[in-house]
Amino acid sequence: MHDTEFTFVTPHAPILYQALAPEASDETGDRSSATISLENDRLTLKVTAGDIPALRAALNMWLRLITIAEEMQEIDNHGKP
Repeated sequence: MHDTEFTFVTPHAPILYQALAPEASDETGDRSSATISLENDRLTLKVTAGDIPALRAALNMWLRLITIAEEMQEIDNHGKP
């Protein structure tokens, strides 16, 4: 089994968690799994997979989702007066 953990420190952590939590609960892959947790301004992503290619694929998906969600928050915040 292979696993990794990333922690993202951002003031948007609660919003990102709300946006991404449904993805973690819907994930039913047999080769990988992911959990997301929130503690104050820290969003933690834990990914586990049975093999390295599955870990890489899952990480690519999750890191892309987190990056897009964070970018959308930056765009939203810059658009506010």
